[in-house]
Amino acid sequence: MAAGGADKFSVLLPTYNERENLPLVVWLLARTFRESGNNFEIIIIDDGSPDGTQEIAEQLEKIYGSDKIVMREIISVLFSSGTAYIHGMKHATGNFIVIMDADLSHHVSLYFRKQKEGNFDIVSGTRYKGNGGVYGWDLKRKLISRGANFLTQVLLRPGASDLTGSFRLYRKEVLQKLMEKCVSKGYVFQMEMIVRARQLGYTIGEVPISFVDRVYGESKLGGNEIVSFLKGLLTLFATT
Repeated sequence: MAAGGADKFSVLLPTYNERENLPLVVWLLARTFRESGNNFEIIIIDDGSPDGTQEIAEQLEKIYGSDKIVMREIISVLFSSGTAYIHGMKHATGNFIVIMDADLSHHVSLYFRKQKEGNFDIVSGTRYKGNGGVYGWDLKRKLISRGANFLTQVLLRPGASDLTGSFRLYRKEVLQKLMEKCVSKGYVFQMEMIVRARQLGYTIGEVPISFVDRVYGESKLGGNEIVSFLKGLLTLFATT
């Protein structure tokens, strides 16, 4: 926790070939935190991007200050959201952790307020509740996402409406405990985090979000990820 007992938010931002997106997403995050009066740091965890993402991150560190922007490289043949978050948490000094992508598909809003309202351990964005929604996806991606969440609801009954989203706010100690319990990789990781959280009795609040598809670059979702998701879902069903 920051000096004086005030909350501090550490954003863990995994990147791979995000040089076009990174300056804008950092600017949006910095503006949101400053307008809300919250202390923050943004930890960029780069997977050896060949497009110059690290050079952009270093420039952002000079612009915003090394107390606000921290760049850490991770090279791993098994790079995933999970390994990136584990690496990023080693450098996080906040008592709250925000996890998100650097692809401009998300925007920070209402999370801090929601956490305070219910004193939640986790606040998760949902595309499938209230006025949440998805924009810019083709029918195939919508069917995959809807189908994945439907199967998860039927088999695991997790008590949350959006299991595959990657925009969440955690208490740091809660995220650390969940990371110790989770074994999944790829897109299954996000689903397992919520399932394990319910098992451990952590409280989860949801915020409706409008998910807008990538501005630059291409989605990393492919056939292998879909197969891995289905395998992970069946594994969780058999073991939880």
